[in-house]
Amino acid sequence: MSSRATDDEPTDSASTSTGGSAPDAIPPETGAGTSTSGGRSTGRQSTGDRSSGTRPSEARRAGRSGSGGAEALLRFQSLFGLVLVFLASVVFSPRGDDGEIIFLTSENLFNLVRAISEIGIIAIGLTFVILVGGIDLSVGSLLGLAAVGSAVLLTEDDFGMLAAVSVVLLAGLVFGLLQGLAVALLRVQAFIVTLAGLQIARGLARLWSGGQTVPISYGSGAGRAPLSFSLLGERTFDGIVPVPALIFAVLAVLAVAFLRGSAFSRHLYAIGGNEKAARTSGVPVNRVKIIAFGICGLCAALAGIVHAGQLNTGSPNAGISYELDGIAAVVVGGTSLAGGRGSMMGTIAGALLLGVLNNILALNTVDTDLQLVIKGLVIVAAAAAQRLWPSR
Repeated sequence: MSSRATDDEPTDSASTSTGGSAPDAIPPETGAGTSTSGGRSTGRQSTGDRSSGTRPSEARRAGRSGSGGAEALLRFQSLFGLVLVFLASVVFSPRGDDGEIIFLTSENLFNLVRAISEIGIIAIGLTFVILVGGIDLSVGSLLGLAAVGSAVLLTEDDFGMLAAVSVVLLAGLVFGLLQGLAVALLRVQAFIVTLAGLQIARGLARLWSGGQTVPISYGSGAGRAPLSFSLLGERTFDGIVPVPALIFAVLAVLAVAFLRGSAFSRHLYAIGGNEKAARTSGVPVNRVKIIAFGICGLCAALAGIVHAGQLNTGSPNAGISYELDGIAAVVVGGTSLAGGRGSMMGTIAGALLLGVLNNILALNTVDTDLQLVIKGLVIVAAAAAQRLWPSR
């Protein structure tokens, strides 16, 4: 939660005087009250340039004009970064024997968007939580639990695809709601609650699978998953677009529309900006927080289902460190970890940026440890940009 002061925020005190004389001293934060015939101050003067009498609105316009370029860069930092990383990937991509740019081959682009889909789905859910000033460290482990659950229900418990997917999504939703209840009603810090959730989900995944990867084989009969589930690993539109990318795209469109046109989205921003003020103004803070965590859990479960469908396995170790990539996508997209500021479009661009960066580093066989260093520097740069040029 963060509380941001604005340059036109009214002060809480008014200067008063008796006998028609001015007070001996005026606290600098109150400003000079306007005198009346009775010698009493009529109230407060908004802050701004008090010495010159500059109006707050003029001060704001002057400040904005001086940093407009920086604010524009911050607002679209993920888009600018995505374009730059994409162009750099084309330039530095290794070439095939015939001089073909490997980065732009259909097979590589297919693998790229398929890899982005899981992190993108997780990042969409995380955006809701981070906008209210929270955090969710359990999404990677919850992905692993959902992947194991999908595999076990389909192959060992003979669930149909619709039944298995419904159970896993419901479990993810309930898991998220329970974490939201602990944060909102028990007032436990989200970091602590979701750190515990990370351990719980990972432990449940290992218990459910017996600590082993559960393979998914398709066909009819006992121990085989329905062929319909294999569609998650297939391509559509003449073999160009992977189904997971299509799922991510549909979810992204829905999330963008939801954040732009609902009262719930306004509540998210209000709580993240100033929770106390939001509560005072009648915003159902606890309910909004619980729902935000529920959405995040639902998205993590969906990502787990997609993961199982793509790899045809349910591994209890799936999703390790995915929470870090998801949070990185949100931050690179311009959403403040303090809450109250950000956009879903920024998150989507951030997920694409990190996906392209991961892909080109892998194509150039950059050492895995060095890849982590490079991604860390990108995240620090994005966070520093928010700190240096906070939006007004």
